[in-house]
Parts: sequence; structure tokens; C-alpha cells
Amino acid sequence: MKMDPMHQFAVEPLMNQPLFAIAGHPIYFTNQALWMFVVIGAITLFMAVAMSKRSLVPTRMQSMAEISYEFVANMIGTASGEEGMKFFPFVFTLFMFVLFSNFLGLLPGSFTVTSQIAVTFALAAFVVLMVIITGFIAHGIGFLKLFVPKAPALLLVLLVPIEVISFLTRPISLSVRLFANMLAGHTMLKVFASFVIMLGGAGGVLSILSVAPFALIVAITALELLVAFLQAYVFAILTCIYIGEALHLHDNH
Repeated sequence: MKMDPMHQFAVEPLMNQPLFAIAGHPIYFTNQALWMFVVIGAITLFMAVAMSKRSLVPTRMQSMAEISYEFVANMIGTASGEEGMKFFPFVFTLFMFVLFSNFLGLLPGSFTVTSQIAVTFALAAFVVLMVIITGFIAHGIGFLKLFVPKAPALLLVLLVPIEVISFLTRPISLSVRLFANMLAGHTMLKVFASFVIMLGGAGGVLSILSVAPFALIVAITALELLVAFLQAYVFAILTCIYIGEALHLHDNH
């Protein structure tokens, strides 16, 4: 059994032959790609089963689907206003993808898609790109007013570059926050799991001591479930806030 806590994050090809090549660089079907399909399949199955028999008295699955729908709708309405509801399909899909990726990543033997900076940065970059496009569609060149806060003219020389840099670093902060939390939590679980195995295999009194790291694993797992939800929420709510800024500029400030 591999005891390296970082091995669980290794992206490995599942086939010997690449699917295709881009500029001479082979592209393989990896465990990361597989689990992205698993996440999408799980979300599709959940929504299809939950809403297949819609009734006035909802089942548990239907209630969960309706709660998630209302949760995201309220999130958008609060952060982006009524105009932001047109982005509901995008935000709902983003929230569910991150949420299911986080939760499924806690299953033994699974792969945590959101522990890969390439995935989280791609999601964050797409969000920011959509915000820029939305801003220019809604306001034209006036979207650039987003980088000009209400302040004395002399301070604008300093504040405008800060606003631009702050905006450009959003993909980094948004992606690193999610990536780092998933990476740290899963690494801790693997480290304490290795302690349980080593102490349990040592025999004698040391075997009894393995109860301590096992109890910590249970506690950390419960905490990771909470973190998994919170990180999906944070990613989605920040997306809503960014969309709200693009739609209303400084009206939300």
C-alpha cells in the first residue's frame, strides 16, 4: 500500500496510447478526466432521479434538488440582483460541479478533481472571462469604470492600478483557495491514516495507540464534509459577486 500522502493527487494516464496530440504533445485519458466524467454523471443521475416523479409532497431526493435550486437562486438574487438570475444555469452548474467533486473526492480510492490547480484555475479563469464579456456587453467601454472608484482625483493615480491588479488576480485567488483547501484536507487524512496503519501493525501497546489517530480521522472527515460544502459555496458566491459588479459596476460597492 502506498504511504505517500501526495500520491493520491498524481494525475496518471489510464491507457498506454494517447487519444491524440496537440503540437506534438500527447494527450492521454487520465484518472482526472475519468473522475470529471464521474462527477458529471453523478450530478446528472441525481437531478434526473430527483425530478423524475415530481409530486406535491416531495420525496427526499426531490427535496434535496429543490433545496439546492432555491439555495443557488437566493445566492444569485442576494449577490447579483434580479438581473443576475439570467446566469442561474451557469452558477448552478458550477456550484454542483464543485460540490460533487469535493464530496466524491472523500470516497476511498477516488480522485479529487478540485485538488488540481489546473482544474480550479480553468474554472476561475472562465468565470472572470465571462464577467469581462458580460461587463462590456452591459456597459460597453463604460465597463472600465469598474476600475475607477469614487475617490479624489489625486488618489486615483494609486487606486486605479490597484483595482486593475486586484481584478487580474481574481482567477489566482479564486482557484488557489479551492485547490489549497482540498489539497490540505486530503493530505491530513492520508497522513493520519498512515499513522493508524503503522501503529496497528506494530503490535503491543502501539496498537492501542492507533485509536488516537483513528479518532482524528473521523473528526477531520466530518470537518472535510463541511469544508467541501463551504468551498463550493464560496466559489459560487464570489462568482455571483463578480457578476453583480459587472452588471451594476459601483452600485454594489
